[in-house]
Amino acid sequence: MENQKNELLARYKCRQMILTLLPLAALIVLFAVLCITVQSKGYRLDMYLKIIFNESVVLAVVATGATFIYTLGSFDISLGASTLFSAACGVMAYNATGSMAVMLLVLFAVAVGCSLASSVLASVFGVPVFVTTVAMMSVLSAVSAQIITTNGGALGGISIPSEVVKPFDVIWFKVLVLAVFVAVCIFLFDFTRVGRRQKFLGGNPVCAKLTGINLNKYAIIAFVMAGIGVGIGAFLTLVYTPSVTTGTASSIGMNIIVAIVFGGMPISGGPRSRIYAALVGGFSYIMLNNILKILIDTNAGYGISQVVSAVFFLAVVYLTGLNYRSQLLPR
Repeated sequence: MENQKNELLARYKCRQMILTLLPLAALIVLFAVLCITVQSKGYRLDMYLKIIFNESVVLAVVATGATFIYTLGSFDISLGASTLFSAACGVMAYNATGSMAVMLLVLFAVAVGCSLASSVLASVFGVPVFVTTVAMMSVLSAVSAQIITTNGGALGGISIPSEVVKPFDVIWFKVLVLAVFVAVCIFLFDFTRVGRRQKFLGGNPVCAKLTGINLNKYAIIAFVMAGIGVGIGAFLTLVYTPSVTTGTASSIGMNIIVAIVFGGMPISGGPRSRIYAALVGGFSYIMLNNILKILIDTNAGYGISQVVSAVFFLAVVYLTGLNYRSQLLPR
């Protein structure tokens, strides 16, 4: 009997390990498929890798900050609009002052301010998060569009001189920024009571409240971390493309949800939330999108690629769900 229990426990641990490593394995497979696909089409591999890296870094940074929100069992689909609005305000600040320091100050202040506005509406006034994020997304998109069309035109957008950000448009700098931000987030998330209590709140908010944990306090911290991620993402966006149009960062808000799931983290949040999920999932999702764009180049390609992405998304949700299903409800 004891041997049978040990065998079942060993099988369970093995399955858990396999499912935990599955997102990383999928990332490696997608990278190999990307390289094979690009070379088979006769395209330049270095060019595609650079494009994918720049897109992935922005998504990974913003998604890493957003992980704090999703851990609470909440979400924020206005992060793409916040990134656009922050970048637009940063460009306007630089054009008005000619100072990089002022641009960065305005960019991060606006990013954190937008997140705090959502947090205050959701936490303090008790407005449902879905309502606040949809409202913020609509407002920020409209204001950004007005700024861009008024100062530069809808097509041309607004921009800063490329030589201002060119020194930062190097791989080592972007890797350093990503690594530092991820390291800070991992420290807060795994080695401080902030992360532990946020996981507790996401896993069982009723018990967390009964133990005296203040939901509003940790929700505000989560939105501030997301705002910092948005600020970094907006800056990296300007480094790669020193201009802002109405389409800048338009899909980040929804892509974050997909990226986090691709990384193996449950949308419900809780104790099974992981910072690395945003990092792995962000790169995986961008690679998958580019592979589909290369393979599907017909007029109906966009629709087909969306269907394929949806199928992948559902498959990943099912497979990663096996990692946290149990006989007990998570909440």
